[in-house]
Parts: sequence; structure tokens; C-alpha cells
Amino acid sequence: MSTVQLHRVIQAPVDKVFRAFSDPLAQAFWFPPYGFLCEVHQMDFRLGGTFKMSFHNFTTQKSHSFGGSYLQLKENEIIQYSDSFDDPNMPGEMITTVNFKSVSVGTEIHITQEGIPEMIPAEMCYLGWQESLDKLIKLVSPVINE
Repeated sequence: MSTVQLHRVIQAPVDKVFRAFSDPLAQAFWFPPYGFLCEVHQMDFRLGGTFKMSFHNFTTQKSHSFGGSYLQLKENEIIQYSDSFDDPNMPGEMITTVNFKSVSVGTEIHITQEGIPEMIPAEMCYLGWQESLDKLIKLVSPVINE
């Protein structure tokens, strides 16, 4: 089991960045890395609530599903959730913690993901998160007042 840590400063207000993690439509847009589509089957965004989603590989047309529960939630400050894969070849439970902080230019986020299954190399995890965070920034940074 491995752990990855990421840090970003995003030019968007903290409430908008936090909302991107709590809204199922937003998550379906930004959460899957490039080349994947995300289907959010269920998302009960509250302390103790659960979620279930699938990532679909657009090239191979294969999917993998995963889900978990929300362990800590404090609006605009922290989200911590557990999740595990439905695939028995990827056992165990991962814990992801996202800390949000309002800063002068927008939002600072720190992400820690622990308990990553051995069959997923840490560098693949970093690459996936980097792509997802790039998509997150493209979602929350524009200011469209319509």
C-alpha cells in the first residue's frame, strides 16, 4: 500500500472549489483522468453518507467501479472519504483527505490518498491526480456571470 500527496493553489474561491467535490455533475466532469468518463451512480454528500461511481476507459471500453463513505466533512475546510474498488484484485480501503484553505489568490488544497492498492503504481496515481486537478482548475477558474 502506498500514499500520494498533492498540493495546488487554484485561482477560484474556496466555496466554488469545495462545491466541485460535493456536486455529482461536477465530479463526473473533472474527477476521471484524461481518457476516462465517470458515471456517478449515487452520492449522498454528508457525514456518514456514501457514494458509488465508475470510471469508463474510452479506449478499451472497460470499466471499474468503486465507492465508499464520507468520514469527515467541514464545509470549505475538509473532506475525508474512504473508498474501495469492486475488483477483488484491488483489495483494501483507501482514505483520501482533502484540505481547503482560502488564500489571497483563491484556494489552496492539500490532498493525501493513503492505502493505494499495490497493483497501482504511485506514479500512475500522481499522473491521474495531476490530470484530474487540471480538469478541476478548468472547471472552477472561469468566471461566467450569466
